[in-house]
Amino acid sequence: MASPAPPSSAPGARKPLGFVANAVKRKDKFIQFFAMTGILLLSVRSLGQKYRLHDLQEDTAALKEEQETLGNRMNNIKRDLLHEASVEPTGLFASRLRRLFGDQQ
Repeated sequence: MASPAPPSSAPGARKPLGFVANAVKRKDKFIQFFAMTGILLLSVRSLGQKYRLHDLQEDTAALKEEQETLGNRMNNIKRDLLHEASVEPTGLFASRLRRLFGDQQ
């Protein structure tokens, strides 16, 4: 008995198309696929930038608050030093502190 011929060698069998041939045959679907992929990638990038912007705004608010706090601390220290220096009878220390701090009093 003869063995049956493999299906690929049958006279009406089609050879599978290569990637490029398939792309040319279904050009509109490939263009749509690449366009949708590009839109998806842009959306993901935009979302990442949105969250990055939000984080930067939070950082800015925290830094402004910290700057205000440090300014208040510096003013309190300066005021306390000037007060202690004004208690000194000679006034030399107070005048040096005023020059150091840039006060014109």
